[in-house]
Amino acid sequence: MYPPDEQRRAFRVVLASDLPSNFPRLAGGWTADPAEVVRAVVAWTGGAGLEEAKAQAPCIEFRPWALAHEREPFGGVELEWHLQLDRIHFPPGDRDLRTHALLAAAYAQPVLRRLTPALSMMNVWFSTSVRANWKTHVGHILWVHEKGVYGVHNGREVIARFETPEEAVALVVATLPEGLGPAR
Repeated sequence: MYPPDEQRRAFRVVLASDLPSNFPRLAGGWTADPAEVVRAVVAWTGGAGLEEAKAQAPCIEFRPWALAHEREPFGGVELEWHLQLDRIHFPPGDRDLRTHALLAAAYAQPVLRRLTPALSMMNVWFSTSVRANWKTHVGHILWVHEKGVYGVHNGREVIARFETPEEAVALVVATLPEGLGPAR
């Protein structure tokens, strides 16, 4: 639970999982009703599932993947893909449409779905570790170029610019080392 937002005069409630990835956000919502906040927190901490928590606190919203994860937990890489792709549905990620387009194009590639996606400063990169970090970074980095194009760079210099996210992702896939994944 977060305190009231100055502009919304509401409480933000976030329901998170404790496994496997740093308490990932599974559901959440905004409400001006403190009683609804209490019902959501009591239900969730008391062991209620997403649907039951929503029944107790209608402000709670969740995406279909979260319900599927609750029923049969995803592996770490699959969960991270869903969490990253889901950012587009919630502020401030909902303002980052072009980075989301890169991520969605990458998700369409089976070889990249075996790696953990990481996002930072409009860059999308991939890791051979479930806990993505630069030590396990592989391949080139995708990025949103300020001039309306999509770029690929190696961390130091731009390799190419493309009109579509799919073209940029295709270059990253084509230049990956053989036999990568799954991330561990």
